[in-house]
Amino acid sequence: MQPLPFTHLGRYRVVRELGRGAMGVVYLAEDESLLREVAIKTLLLPDEAGERRHLEARFLQEAKAAGSLNHPGIITIHDLGREGDHLYIAMELLEGTELRDRMTHGMLPLHEAVDIAAQVAAALGAAHARGVVHRDIKPGNIMLLPDGHAKIMDFGIARMQKSDVRTQSGTMMGSPKYMSPEQVGGHPVDHRTDIFSLGSMLYEMVAGVPAFSGSNLGQLLNDILRGAPPPVAQFRAGVPASVDDVIARAMQKNPLARYQDAAEMARDLALCRTAINRARGALPPGPDAGADPYAATSTGTLTQTLVQPSIGGLALAPEFDSAAGLARLEQGDPAASAPQRAPRSMAWLGWLLAYGVAAGVALAVALP
Repeated sequence: MQPLPFTHLGRYRVVRELGRGAMGVVYLAEDESLLREVAIKTLLLPDEAGERRHLEARFLQEAKAAGSLNHPGIITIHDLGREGDHLYIAMELLEGTELRDRMTHGMLPLHEAVDIAAQVAAALGAAHARGVVHRDIKPGNIMLLPDGHAKIMDFGIARMQKSDVRTQSGTMMGSPKYMSPEQVGGHPVDHRTDIFSLGSMLYEMVAGVPAFSGSNLGQLLNDILRGAPPPVAQFRAGVPASVDDVIARAMQKNPLARYQDAAEMARDLALCRTAINRARGALPPGPDAGADPYAATSTGTLTQTLVQPSIGGLALAPEFDSAAGLARLEQGDPAASAPQRAPRSMAWLGWLLAYGVAAGVALAVALP
């Protein structure tokens, strides 16, 4: 096993690496002040000044996006800081299964697919209300917790709508299979790109096949721009028209024809979920319980959950002062000049996270 490049990041004792991707590394760490385990996402800034400024700006953008969000359906950010040449974000440690892994065997039970989509839509509604667009909604960025709740991970390419940080013209950010047409075309995007991606993800959960799957990248992108996915009924019989309608509306090529609000999509999905569960005998007769899109049916027990937050999200966690944290990073922290506790032995890392697998259980985190 490769030795860790450091033993501590601020007040966090680094225990081990959880996972890494092409652009990021995440560590398991212990908060020595609050005595809890967290996940630490790091960014080691490169030496080249221009690239350093660019990556630091992207990191701060990610921190702003993640720190402004507090919702049961979005991973929680605890802290951010700098240690030597490293910028880092501390976030909650999640234990569960990625939706991507849940979908490896094909279509999901209809009630489960609709339930997951309803929860994700509600969480996106909260993020969009704060001006944050995820831009990479896909099964690999959704964690399913043991109690049946779904959490959105990795706001790593999220964009604050008022941010001054810009991507290069024409640069695509996101996972191609779930991209919106405007992303594929390199056009400006807003919150409705997340709605399209969620619709595409719901299509795959219900149909068991991707909405778009060209034989090569060029064909895939062309299909997203100009093609129409096959009817869900071609792959699965008995899908209610109401579910079909939600998918079709979310996946309109023209953003003006889609849901204009993820919260509205969440409410429609909650009504679909209630009707499906009632038809399955999982709910007693009564009025549709669609007022609270995040009052999800637990996919494990098929019982109503106790979580009933406002779709607007919850108050910011008291231990995370995003304004103070950002000020430390933007203006310079005295601790930044402190020597590192262990020699550095790794190349610079990007700002995006990945995943981790431990003891046969997926431990995944992501941000912003």
